Amino acid sequence: MADTAADPSAIDLSALESELLNDVAKAMDLGALDAVRVSALGKKGRISELMAKLGAMPADQRKAFGQAVNNVKAAVSEALDQKKATLEVAALAARLANEHSDITLPVRVGPEAQGRIHPVSQVLDECIEIFADMGFKVAEGPDIESDDYNFTKLNIPAEHPARQEHDTFYLKTKPGSNAAPLVLRTHTSPVQIRTMLGQKPPIRIIAPGRVYRCDSDQTHTPMFHQIEGLVIDETTHMGHLKWVLEEMCKAFFEVDTVTMRFRASHFPFTEPSMEIDIDKGALGKPGEWLEIGGCGMVHPNVLRNCGLDPETYQGFAFGMGLDRMAMLKYGIPDLRPFFAGDLKWLRHYGFSILDQPTLGGGLSS
Repeated sequence: MADTAADPSAIDLSALESELLNDVAKAMDLGALDAVRVSALGKKGRISELMAKLGAMPADQRKAFGQAVNNVKAAVSEALDQKKATLEVAALAARLANEHSDITLPVRVGPEAQGRIHPVSQVLDECIEIFADMGFKVAEGPDIESDDYNFTKLNIPAEHPARQEHDTFYLKTKPGSNAAPLVLRTHTSPVQIRTMLGQKPPIRIIAPGRVYRCDSDQTHTPMFHQIEGLVIDETTHMGHLKWVLEEMCKAFFEVDTVTMRFRASHFPFTEPSMEIDIDKGALGKPGEWLEIGGCGMVHPNVLRNCGLDPETYQGFAFGMGLDRMAMLKYGIPDLRPFFAGDLKWLRHYGFSILDQPTLGGGLSS
């Protein structure tokens, strides 16, 4: 018998081809067929090993033997492709015969139904819906404001504590620069200033947005959300302010009646100024009072700073914290998780994207 290891040309390629084609024919599934392919054409397969020995053969034998091996390889490859196509059809037929879908099962919810609206975004939409029904427009302004708009035009004196660095974020200016100081706005009141400077009364706007202060604990964060309102015309008075706030609270907490009280206070931009309290009876806790914001009649100096004659025009302003309103209405005990990005928290306290607040259909589900 010839030594095939020393002389590959002594191998009976016809017998090898028949053996491999027989193995292909006997493969009963795709797994077995792939095993045949690897044993024949794999890196260490029988045909691949023969091809690797071509370089050591004499030149006069190499061409003829290489062509013969390629013929075997082509025949086996074609048989493998045909068998694979046949087995794939059979496998699909078996799956169709044995597998089935229960169309009575509920449809899996998609990402639209799994996503959640943040409580602050939901409460903002609720407030916009309420105030839009009263004829208010939404006004917006930049988060980075001038010291003039954030403080001076709001009648806040230079020595006021709110203007100190322990309470306000000031942006750095270049040494020697005469540019006006810039701050991260501490309230959305600069939006009121921009509105009064940009249009003549009558004015009826709300100004929601992010605000920034140097404070952080369970009920304070360095960045939080406010909504402020402003009405300017020739006849507005305190009675209108009281009615707007009462109607807003009744709609927001979805109750028929709400008891409110105004406590005398002081804000540089309003005169008179008041804190707004509501009786927690609207929340099932009668006899307890809760502060929800501040309000008052716009100070004459603020009107003058915006080019309005206080002898002709007057109006009121109010402000509330959207984050605290969300905590109050939806029973959220801590403010800090609002900004933690905790998906589990958001799934618990968040709202469906389909739960759009409307006065007719209900503000909240």
